[in-house]
Amino acid sequence: MTYQERLLKAIPGGAHTYSRGFDQYPDNAPQILKRGMGAYVYDPHENEYLDYGMALRAVCLGYSNPEVNQAAIQQIQYGDNLTRPSLVELEAAETLIDAIDSVDMVKFTKNGSTATSAAVKLSRAYTGRTLIARCLEHPFFSYDDWFIGSTVLTRGIPKNIQDDTLIFHYNDISSLEELFDRYPNQIACVILEPASTEHPKDHFLHHVRDLCTKNGAVMILDEMITGFRWHLKGAQHYYGVTPDLCTFGKAMANGFSVAAVAGKREIMQLGSIEFEGEERVFLLSTTHGAEMGPLGAFIKTYEILKRENVVDYCWKYGTRLKHDINQIAKDLGLEKNFVVDGIDCQPYFLTFDSQGNNSLKFKTLFLQEMIKHNVMFPCICMSYSHGEEEFQTTLDAISKSLEVYKKAIQNGISSYLHSKIIKPVFRKYN
Repeated sequence: MTYQERLLKAIPGGAHTYSRGFDQYPDNAPQILKRGMGAYVYDPHENEYLDYGMALRAVCLGYSNPEVNQAAIQQIQYGDNLTRPSLVELEAAETLIDAIDSVDMVKFTKNGSTATSAAVKLSRAYTGRTLIARCLEHPFFSYDDWFIGSTVLTRGIPKNIQDDTLIFHYNDISSLEELFDRYPNQIACVILEPASTEHPKDHFLHHVRDLCTKNGAVMILDEMITGFRWHLKGAQHYYGVTPDLCTFGKAMANGFSVAAVAGKREIMQLGSIEFEGEERVFLLSTTHGAEMGPLGAFIKTYEILKRENVVDYCWKYGTRLKHDINQIAKDLGLEKNFVVDGIDCQPYFLTFDSQGNNSLKFKTLFLQEMIKHNVMFPCICMSYSHGEEEFQTTLDAISKSLEVYKKAIQNGISSYLHSKIIKPVFRKYN
């Protein structure tokens, strides 16, 4: 039995997040990984792959950073999970409060979904309203019903929950204004990422801030991805906007399981217990939410990010990579078929067929060829461990892969694609 067969037999979907599923990779991708080190991952046979997935953007320094590991191990040796709040729990909370200007209080958890859902609950409690406005162009906020019910994957989610989440568009302030006009005094919160594939235009985030203030809604910035990548103080600082609540995860602990909901005291303290006679909000209450090892990893990761100026390093690496890949495509006459675009600290690539249509077939072909050259390239996520050697290895693999891509454009893809076509995560049917 293959690893893939064993995974599918034991785990629904074969992985614990759909982005790691077999349907997201060409057939020649490693079915399972054993370990990571620096910018590389290894399968059980110790085959080495240069990685740009970096644990779904959760690893910012590089896999198995020795300083971060040692900080986590120290906390594990202290017991990892105690009966009362731990010292590192307080230190980690104060670290995040000091780091992010808009944060007065913080509650830790283990994943982004529970953090964003906690922010939504707080917003509803604070405003006494029900409806949620979420940005369509930002693909994932939570596995909970309030979000998934607003996608095509509605099976198992009651219709009334589906109807509670409204949609607006990024960089289109009129689409949000229309929601506030259509549902006056009903929208509890507006949730969006500060940025994803493009920068905000025409002061979009500031207009969102103004609309939320005017209409009494809570502004939630989901910084799972942008936090500690756009700026040490978050993308909210980079763009100069102050949310009411914000959420963090991914890069904050270099792959260890730490996420957080944070923000203004007047909203966060609704989940507190010291105010006699006030009605409580049962906020996050998780046995492992403040597990000591990962919080130690967060504190050390933040220290290294600051000390080594990692954020600027990744911006510069991404800027160079974006330019040089596009130059390779242009030299091959593929500038209309393969394009790297997006924000320099988080570029993305687009694949088009000979007719100029966005093509999953050609994306699969490209990923297939990259893996032949031992590069995993599901997205473009740089870490501090991606150095000059890795940069040149990447360009070499890109060049060779796009040569095959060009032949497929000229001669047809069927002779070159030896894999099932990858599929979107958010699809109604398998």
